[in-house]
Amino acid sequence: MNAINEQWRIAPETSVLRLITAGSVDDGKSTLIGRLLVDSKGVFADQLQAIAGSKYTRAPGSELDLALLTDGLEAEREQGITIDVAYRYFATPARKFIVADAPGHEQYTRNMVTGASTADAAVILIDASRATDGQLLPQTKRHSTLARLLGLRHIVVAVNKMDLVDWDQAVFGRIHAAYRDLAVRLDIPVFHIVPLSALSGDNVVHLSERTPWYQGPPLLSLLETLPVEQRHEENRARFFVQWVIRHNGSGPDAFRGYAGQLQGGVWQVGDAVRVLPSRESARIARLLRGDQAVDRALPGDSITVVLDRELDLSRGDSLVDAGSEPVLDKDFEADLCWLDQQALNATRLYWLKQGTRLTQVRVQAVRTRRDIHELRSVDWNGTLAMNDIGRAQLRARDPLILDDYDTQRATGAFILIDAATNQTAAAGLIRR
Repeated sequence: MNAINEQWRIAPETSVLRLITAGSVDDGKSTLIGRLLVDSKGVFADQLQAIAGSKYTRAPGSELDLALLTDGLEAEREQGITIDVAYRYFATPARKFIVADAPGHEQYTRNMVTGASTADAAVILIDASRATDGQLLPQTKRHSTLARLLGLRHIVVAVNKMDLVDWDQAVFGRIHAAYRDLAVRLDIPVFHIVPLSALSGDNVVHLSERTPWYQGPPLLSLLETLPVEQRHEENRARFFVQWVIRHNGSGPDAFRGYAGQLQGGVWQVGDAVRVLPSRESARIARLLRGDQAVDRALPGDSITVVLDRELDLSRGDSLVDAGSEPVLDKDFEADLCWLDQQALNATRLYWLKQGTRLTQVRVQAVRTRRDIHELRSVDWNGTLAMNDIGRAQLRARDPLILDDYDTQRATGAFILIDAATNQTAAAGLIRR
């Protein structure tokens, strides 16, 4: 048959693992994802034929350049690099996967932050041929630091291109020791490490005979068994109003609902909620998913909420559980990952976007900056340049929900926007 996709055999109740591949330039991230797609039968025959005949192929001999399955932009194929985050989907009988292929270039570190913000796990690739002495590249350290800061629960280290070092166990041992030291310094409690070759497929889906000294599972089996446990946030409902829906004016069948996505807890009709920042109270009269009435809504559901009282709500306001009201304040501390080519200017106002809430903010001071080489935070009273990570004190024009990022991603994260250029200047993680 033309299609070699067998995802129809996957049970609908299987769990979903969101993961991102990261690492330095040419570590083989796109090739690894391509190998996972091909060996798990997650691509169609015509897609394979298309990349086989591509003028941009860089694979030796008759081999397929699997990186072309994810590097879809013309500029990416011309240069042989990943520029933007590419998302791919595949499934096995055990689990469904959403994979984000992040760029390795330092210039595109901000794209890695975007992909990691919704991921559960990171696959950090290391090119064995460039780390034979156990020295890790700066971008490997930077991506590992970001994965830790962004709260990714699982770190998997894929030591790629082991075929280029003749599957030398000593080389793998030195890389393992170097990353173990990095993990200690970054306070990464647990990580997994796999020797593999994405190009040939060794230890990607099936164990390789070339690594009799490796006692662990292949990469795909490892990813299938990583626990996707519930987050601590899932008992605290947060709901940013995206849109106010009105029908039929002031008639007897007038309708007024608030559309958005539920983050955190579970809501049922009749639950008591509080409106922020006004602190008004109400109860949920109706819940709608599309045009269908439902009795309850789960985390991640896009719903419309109808209250039992007429209240003044607009885009950017929030609904929370009446019994778990968060801290509201204008002053707060946050970790900033600076993404803009223009350095932080403490004399300027930036737009802050948290969920659908938009307000102005000023960075009052930078307290510390993370030294990417020493892997520790140092006292700092200067600015932040592109790809710098630092902790800063900020003051907003309006009160914000100040949940710690580690316990509530939806309200613990925000972005800063340059008011003059509309460029995303920084990604922020609230720390309390």
